[in-house]
Formats: sequence, C-alpha cells, structure tokens
Amino acid sequence: MARMGFIQDKLEIKFLLLYIASRLIEPVPFEAMQELAMIDDGVDFFDFSECMNDLVTSGHLTLSEDGLYAITEKGLRNGQICESSLPYSVRLAADKNITVFNQKLRRRAQIRSEITPRPNGTYTVSLAFCDEQDSPLLKMELMVPKEVMAKDLADRFRKNTEQLYASVINALFEAPEEKKE
Repeated sequence: MARMGFIQDKLEIKFLLLYIASRLIEPVPFEAMQELAMIDDGVDFFDFSECMNDLVTSGHLTLSEDGLYAITEKGLRNGQICESSLPYSVRLAADKNITVFNQKLRRRAQIRSEITPRPNGTYTVSLAFCDEQDSPLLKMELMVPKEVMAKDLADRFRKNTEQLYASVINALFEAPEEKKE
C-alpha cells in the first residue's frame, strides 16, 4: 500500500527522529518521541517503533535505564548530514512542536516540590520556582495536616506557579492598610 504524506520510507523516519532528538533540551520518554514524530501521515506507529529500536541498536540514540532517549554524538553528526533530506514542511512542523515541547520541559525544570513527613504526623511541602540558572525566584515551605493536602498544594503550585509568583509580588508591593484605633 502506498504511503500518504511526505515521509516515504523508514530511512526518512530515522532522519526525522534524529532531527527531533537533536533539538530536544533533555532526554525524553518513548511517548514524547512518538508524539513529536507523528506529524506526517507517512509515519505509522509500527515503523516508528522499529526505527527507534534501530537507532538505539546502531548507536545513534541512547536508551537510559529509566526509559529516556537521547541523541549521541554519532546521531548528531549523521543527523546534521541528512536533515536537508527531510521535506521542508515536515521540518517546519517538527520545529513548531519541538519549540512548544522544550518550553514545557524548561518550565517543568523550573518548578520544584517536595513533600516531607514530620514527626508529629503533619507534612511539610517545599515549593520552589527557579530561574534558568537554578536560583530560586520564589521558595516557601508550608505545613499541612494531611498528605493528600500536601499533594494537592504541590499540584496547584505546579499548575499556577506564575500566577502565584505575581500575586506574592503584588501583595508585597501594595500599600499597607492603615490600622484603625
């Protein structure tokens, strides 16, 4: 059956995978590579899976013990040589998706949360929002009575970090209210 899309064979799928992997800012799981590679009708799951395995076997990609894929020096070299073989529209679509994905990775790396049980049965939730140099922009520790509350605080912080940061800054810069005596 003839392939639909610009990608016509497994070699081009491998070129695409190297193109993607070379532009990611950190190793990613299989599912992320799949999401980023499924941008053309010529890429199907089975060929994609086989190509990922072939690239690991050939030393173009590495697969860590925790299931993350990263490009090797060999993969970078060969990928640069072959990337012009990819159709321009495929490269544009890949670049768009990679940019969005890398932004999500950067944001995730900037937000930290840790839950620590305390001897009295409560929990400490440590939350931090860091800049690109890993210096904290906002850092706080909160005590909560239950673990479920600690997890909820960590999730809410992760989802609303920028808004919380802005709210804290705004609250600190507001004019203090006059005390009524």
